[in-house]
Amino acid sequence: MNKLFLILLLSLSISNSLFAQEKGFVKHTVKKGETISQIATKYKVTPFDIYRLNPDYQAGIKENDIVLIPNSEVKSTAVLPTVTKPKGNPIKNHTTKPKENLYSIARDYNVDFNELKALNEDVLKDGLKIGQVIKIPSTTISTTVEPIVIESKEVVKTEKEKVSYHVVEPKETKFGIAKKYGMTVEELEAKNPEIVTNLTVGYKLIISGTAPKTVIEKTVVEKPKPVVYEISVPKTVETEVVKTIKKSGFANYEVKPKETLYSLSQFFGISQEELINLNPNLKDGVKEGMILKVPGKGSITKVTPSTGVFSDLSKSIQISTKKQLVLLIPFNASKIQADTLKTIGVRLKKDAFLNMTLDFYSGALMAIDSAKTLGLNIDVKILDSEENKLSSNVVNLVNNNQLENTDAIIGPFYQQYVEKVADLLNSKNVPVISPLSKEIGKSYCNLYQAMPPSDFAKSAMFDYMISKNGNIIIVSDPKKVSNREFITKKYPVAQFVTFTEKGALDLENLKTLLVKDKLNYVVLDTEKTGMILGTTNKLLNELSNFQIQLVIIEPNDTLDFEEISMKRLTILKMLYPSLNRENNTPEAAIFENKYKAINKVFPSQYAVRGFDVTFDTMLRLSQGKTFENTANDSKTEQVESKFEYAKKDTEGYLNKGVYIMQYNEDLSVTQVN
Repeated sequence: MNKLFLILLLSLSISNSLFAQEKGFVKHTVKKGETISQIATKYKVTPFDIYRLNPDYQAGIKENDIVLIPNSEVKSTAVLPTVTKPKGNPIKNHTTKPKENLYSIARDYNVDFNELKALNEDVLKDGLKIGQVIKIPSTTISTTVEPIVIESKEVVKTEKEKVSYHVVEPKETKFGIAKKYGMTVEELEAKNPEIVTNLTVGYKLIISGTAPKTVIEKTVVEKPKPVVYEISVPKTVETEVVKTIKKSGFANYEVKPKETLYSLSQFFGISQEELINLNPNLKDGVKEGMILKVPGKGSITKVTPSTGVFSDLSKSIQISTKKQLVLLIPFNASKIQADTLKTIGVRLKKDAFLNMTLDFYSGALMAIDSAKTLGLNIDVKILDSEENKLSSNVVNLVNNNQLENTDAIIGPFYQQYVEKVADLLNSKNVPVISPLSKEIGKSYCNLYQAMPPSDFAKSAMFDYMISKNGNIIIVSDPKKVSNREFITKKYPVAQFVTFTEKGALDLENLKTLLVKDKLNYVVLDTEKTGMILGTTNKLLNELSNFQIQLVIIEPNDTLDFEEISMKRLTILKMLYPSLNRENNTPEAAIFENKYKAINKVFPSQYAVRGFDVTFDTMLRLSQGKTFENTANDSKTEQVESKFEYAKKDTEGYLNKGVYIMQYNEDLSVTQVN
């Protein structure tokens, strides 16, 4: 039993006891401008305690509302560490550098964000500026936490650092909260993985520090041997579950485009065998428009968004000769074989590359499991490539494992070793898929770059603007020489804003480049705060006169600074290219929930990448033709990635699958292409 579960049980027991007492609460009349957080502070309880007694107020409170407050004798359900501060509190000074914000400084010095902010309240009243000297509080902090009884395989560990929290108010969003504390949404979610799928009113978010947690120790006993998965077609058997369903009633369901036997079985909570027993015609495959008998009553409908002009390869599977797939994954097991539990724990905590590898591997295993469910006829071998920046074992693996006879290889991770494997197997034309590298690198006819290169993202953004017949205006920092050359050479239709004699951006020239009869795309290619503020101010002032949309063509950290309000980016509906999409379909939820059930955490971007690349490759190998044929014929889309392979100018293939994303005024992000 983990700590979170114990806390939930404690919350429930306290909730029941509150209603059992005659005087378990007091009444509070809301004053003008009061918030739940302020009321909670006044009565020394948490907002969660108040929302538990007043669930209707999660939507907000107003003047003269009556709020029930837990009796002060009843302790709050929130478990807060007891913090002991040293006497003296020695103060350090820090001079702010470019790209720093208050949150990153607090993180670098391992101090409490709120304490740092309070200590520098006077100097921060106009915002954090480069070159500003701020005071850093002492970092000598000790944390005391009540002990918890857990299972023998788990170890309780506490971090000796102070923790700062934020309690979620009604109508707050992750974007808004992250912006308030100078964080990115990714950083906020990393500290609070429970909010990745849902942000709950009253939830206590960790802003800085790390809450005491239960950690399951991982260990490596021996060097992993190659794993071979025999994937075969499951037999049709009438189970006890089907017999139970037959007694409970049925509903009719019309099959929608892109649905598969697997997605239907997951949606209705029964196995594929059970679904086929209820609908024998499914033995011939799932077809759009079929009326199925499913558990339930009446008629069931499900709405799924269209995914565009992509091929659903799960509907064209041809189970013929057995295929061979090899994954070359850098476990580097020989280096950690002799490690103790303690050193392995340290390695797992600090080794980002190993964690990325394990995440990718966990996603690949999910893909193999899904392929097995679909009945794909594939053998899968997983080999340790033993790679780092300086060396690898790929030559020995190719020579000793007859990889020239395999149908496809995924990996290694480093581009130079992917190219080495492709070179060794070039004469046999064995497809080698590079899963993570964004480098274009050398060209081989059998090399497939599954990750779109950086220039492809830029090109996708310009191609999108041109397809909309937009007027393209570039606000370019003079230091962005490579981007200017790229735009000038490939997209001469774009117009650059000029600079004044003093070197400042000519905002009047920007205005003259705007046109009335077209959508004006203004590409912001600078990391200078002043240039960003000046440009966006001008565009906001001209919105009533022109159609304007802001655009960036690559990641820009400056936009995360406190000086750049998220509001102005959403009003201008900023566009940006992305290699991943926001997927809210039922199929994506099935993947996410199943992954969490197996691994006890939500999938990271590398876990999703491991699934997408592996599952896409296995489906392509099951089409009754070569991987190269499917690369030429089929565009596909998996959980978060799309695979639109295109031939390079020389030889080999690159993935052109880039998403164009847009900020909306409600702080949501949507895909527009």
